[in-house]
Amino acid sequence: MFTEKNFYKHDNDRVLESYQDTILRIREICEETSNYGENSEKKEYFKFFNHVSNFILKLAELERAFNDNYFFSKPIEELKDENYKLFSELLPENYEVSYANPTYGVKIFGEKIGQAFSSLYCRYRSYISYAFEHKIFKMEVSNGLFIEAYNYVRDNEVSYEGLTELIRKYEVIETEKYTGYFFKERYNKDFQFFTDITENSDLKDLRYLFKYGEYISENEIKTAQFLLEYPVDKINTLTRAIAKAYVNGFVRDNKDITKRSDVRIICNVGQERLVRHLIQEFKVHDLKAFVSEVISTDVNKQYDYDHKFDDALYLDKELTDLRIKTFEDEGEKSNGFLKDYSGIMYIEKFGESPFSPENKKERLKLSDDQLKLYQNQRNKMRETIEKHMPDCETSFCIVAFPTPEIGENFEEIFEDTMMINMLDSDRYEVIQQAIIDALDRGEYVYVKGNKGNETDIKVKLNELKNPDKETNFVNCVADVNIPVGEVFTSPVLKDTNGVLHIDEVYLEGFKYYNLKLTFKDGYVSDYSCTNFEDEEANKEYIRENLLFPHKTLPLGEFAIGTNTLAYVIAEKYGIIDKLPVLIIEKMGPHFAIGDTCFSWAEDLPVYNLLDKKEIIARDNEKSILRKTNIEEAYTNVHTDITLPYDALEEISVITKDGEKIEIIRDGRFVLKGTEELNEPFSK
Repeated sequence: MFTEKNFYKHDNDRVLESYQDTILRIREICEETSNYGENSEKKEYFKFFNHVSNFILKLAELERAFNDNYFFSKPIEELKDENYKLFSELLPENYEVSYANPTYGVKIFGEKIGQAFSSLYCRYRSYISYAFEHKIFKMEVSNGLFIEAYNYVRDNEVSYEGLTELIRKYEVIETEKYTGYFFKERYNKDFQFFTDITENSDLKDLRYLFKYGEYISENEIKTAQFLLEYPVDKINTLTRAIAKAYVNGFVRDNKDITKRSDVRIICNVGQERLVRHLIQEFKVHDLKAFVSEVISTDVNKQYDYDHKFDDALYLDKELTDLRIKTFEDEGEKSNGFLKDYSGIMYIEKFGESPFSPENKKERLKLSDDQLKLYQNQRNKMRETIEKHMPDCETSFCIVAFPTPEIGENFEEIFEDTMMINMLDSDRYEVIQQAIIDALDRGEYVYVKGNKGNETDIKVKLNELKNPDKETNFVNCVADVNIPVGEVFTSPVLKDTNGVLHIDEVYLEGFKYYNLKLTFKDGYVSDYSCTNFEDEEANKEYIRENLLFPHKTLPLGEFAIGTNTLAYVIAEKYGIIDKLPVLIIEKMGPHFAIGDTCFSWAEDLPVYNLLDKKEIIARDNEKSILRKTNIEEAYTNVHTDITLPYDALEEISVITKDGEKIEIIRDGRFVLKGTEELNEPFSK
């Protein structure tokens, strides 16, 4: 049953006649451009429109045909072939001669105009999801842009300004008409497209995987096969623990879970059996879970990188003001279901090879003025989200599992990841309390690297006015972040100075070599890496992918991870560079640039469960600006950067009296009460 047809019925019915008219016109355009070689002056333009029109017509035909019978009347090999053809153009081996590649676009159409055509083409790659989810109303808008763009090119001398003006016109139309779907598809449990596939498919018949409209590789198929045969008792144990961890996140952060009931799940294609059990476990806690998004193997990370800033074509104050206003209005209209939203359950995957992109000169990039507009737009939208789904009432939980892409040891790595995810929180909580007791005696923490690692930094701590009732550090076990464990704080920015150096690190999907961040009074004052030969190219890479959209970021969090077992297992399989931040951050000290972990909920008192002390380090000099100018208080960024145990010479606490209390020496825990953490190293 394709429930999304009902979900989109109103908007689809409203444009159906117009949509059908546009399809007829696109058929004509396809025929008109079929002999593109006959028009030498505009040959390449007509070739482009012929290619896109064929793509549109193919997806329009599929949209009409899609129902349950479509997928289960075909052999799986035919579905594989069809899926491959939809996405093959973006695969690395084909991408060099794809219109989606801005380098190719510039080669064919020239500078600027080629960038615009490449960006325009990417809009039609979205047609795949529109067709599978029956978003006829979105297809109708895309068709309108295509027809107008064709008419413009056919009848005029083509200019960058003329083309971008057209694209901007339709960006405005989509913003005005359909911004509400940002809320409806993410936070409304009535959006059942992904949930329906998860809960109602015959998981033994793997053809169901192709109903998503996502790229389906061997990773998704092997994951589904693996979980299909996985012992049900292990799945039940795991999903019970995950659901409990989600609930415990509310308890830890002093939030009332009874105020809200809906849980948004983001998961990976192939994990349906696991997610199906998890939805049932949430019901035990009176929570209604739904799947709002699924992730599959990335077709080509370079493609995503190339089009990261396509907004540069048309972003201006008028458009950002419109986006902010419509976002606020749609937030108000959506309040009925937003007030039921309790938070997100994110099932992360890992295993893909680290990605270091090619920094193409043909990529679109935001100007300095556009960066300011973009940042303001993000801040205002975040304020709207906070208004309807405040952090003081909502929570989250994240857990990660490997995919077959990680290599031939996939099954063993999955089992070891299960073991890591199921570690005893109570045991770690006691050990971590010993670390916190030592840290709370300090004025600052000193971290120094070894073996060529140039880390040398002092992290200033808040002053405890009542140490018997106050603490600086959160005793974090397996609740919002699975697995255990870490202790973390929001440092004082002033007098936090020094250098953080990581030999190799994978952050937000990007690989960095020899990443160095210099902090002055808690802010990044200088930065470098060695990804490219050119120093300025390295700085631009960091600006675009680590600091964006800011020129600098504060140190929002300092933490010490305690999961030595995870570290040893990662070393055993040689997969440290493939692990997600979620696990990496538990494997040594980590430094998060951006907002604190308490952003948007600083005024809510939070207590450690073991010693009952209040965590008072919820603000820093940046976040406290919310009391006078909220737009200056938050960066809407939080990126954890971990220094592995073996790169550490020491982590020490320095008291006001100058006493040094060592926590880690030469990569091993030396503080009394933490000896057990070293056991995995000896095994």
